[in-house]
Parts: sequence; C-alpha cells; structure tokens
Amino acid sequence: MPSKLAALARSTHPGPSLAVSLVAVVLGIGLGLDTARLVLLALALLANQFSVGLSNDWLDAERDRTVGRTDKPVALGLVSTGAVRAAAFACAALAILAGLALGPATTTANLVFLACGWSYNTWLKNTAFSVIPYAVGFGTIPLIVSLARQHPAIAAPWAIGVGALLGVAAHFANVLPDLDDDRRTGVSGLPHRLGRRASGVVISLALAGAGILAFLGPTGQRSALQWVGLAATLLLAAGIAAALRRPPTRLLFQLIIAAAIVNVVVLAFSGERLLL
Repeated sequence: MPSKLAALARSTHPGPSLAVSLVAVVLGIGLGLDTARLVLLALALLANQFSVGLSNDWLDAERDRTVGRTDKPVALGLVSTGAVRAAAFACAALAILAGLALGPATTTANLVFLACGWSYNTWLKNTAFSVIPYAVGFGTIPLIVSLARQHPAIAAPWAIGVGALLGVAAHFANVLPDLDDDRRTGVSGLPHRLGRRASGVVISLALAGAGILAFLGPTGQRSALQWVGLAATLLLAAGIAAALRRPPTRLLFQLIIAAAIVNVVVLAFSGERLLL
C-alpha cells in the first residue's frame, strides 16, 4: 500500500502543478530573472498549485467516492481528508511567504492566482461562471513573472491575453472527461451547460486565439520561432478538434499543456517585448 506521504503527494495534482511552475520559470528566464528569483518564483507557483490541487481533493472527497474515482487518494482511503485539508492550507501559506520574498506586487498577483483556484473549488465550478477563475488565474502568470523582476514591470496586455485564453482551453479540456460523473453528483459548470461538442469548439478556438495573439502581440519583425509556434499551436488546436470525435480523455489536458509550453517559449523569446 502506498505510504500516506506518497498519497498526499498525488493529491497535489503534481503533473499540472509542475507544468504551471515550469511555464513561470521559462517566462522568468526570458525576462532575465536571476537564479535566486527563479527559485523563489518556482516555489511560489508550485506551492500555489499544490494548495489548489489539495483543496480540490479535500472538497471533492465525497463526490469522488460516489463516482468511484480511482485516481484520487482521498477517495481510495489512502490519506485522510483532514491531512489533505491541512496540507492545502500549509501550501497556501508557503506560496504567500515565497511571494513576499519577491516583493508585495508579486505577492498580490500570486494571491489573485491562488484565490482563483480556491474560488473555483469552493463555489464557481458549479456555476455558469466556472471558466472565470481559469481565465483570470492563468492570465496572471505573465504578470506574476514580470512583477518578480528586480525592477518590477507590468506584462503587456497581449501576454496576459495569451495566458487567459490558455486558461479557458485548460478548463474545458480538464472538465470534459468528467462530464458524466459530474452530472451524477450535481456539478454543472459552463462546459456541462454547453455540452461536449460546443466545449470542443471553445477549446480549439481558445487555443488558436492564444497562438495568434502570441504571434501578433510582440512588436517588430516576426521570427522563425514565432512562425513555428503559431503553426504548432494551430496544429494542436486542429488535433484536439479531431480527437473530440471520440470520448475525451486526460490526453486533452496534456495537449493543452503542450500548447501552453509552445506559446510560453514564444513569449520567453519575446524578451522585453513581453512588457508594457
């Protein structure tokens, strides 16, 4: 039987949490953050996302048991709800402390991101506004990074827009595999209300929009990397649209992460053009 510590680690949603932290670090490298600030930035984002993942498993424990989720340690009884709840609050505190070391502006932006995740888990996931925490939360990532510089700066609106659109795509892709289970337990967010086909259209359009914005946003001559990034994102968007003809799986979310990384690399190579 897995140890309780291993089960607790699985409840942090390690894959998406590490992906979000990697996105922030890549952007930080592009904006010239020194090693110490990159480490603090990674810690702040990782603790942020661990807290959100843990709170999700804590708050959804009964629902996950009802539908027989085998990927949730709490639902399987491998770790207690109380332990997951305590770890969620501890990680939130760590995220705030790491942010404080980067300055009050970074702390505020990181708190907005953290609040978005918690607001989704506690309330908004069951409303027609379920996409808002994802759009706002992911949209703050370029801002968190730009404010973490030694001389804080505001991220350009187009960069924030890229993050927001990727957040929209991530929300719909993350929910689609669970539509039937969610309906059984009374969850009715925006993807549930729109249905599988319309949600697939939203994912593809949001991804394509993010790629186009990352291509057109930076000023100056278009680089080869921007052209490659645009092509890769549009291909991923088309691939997701085709994949949705079959029952959706977690692969959708992984493809969104792949598209996010492609666009983040493009943003990182934009350098100072990423700033307002």
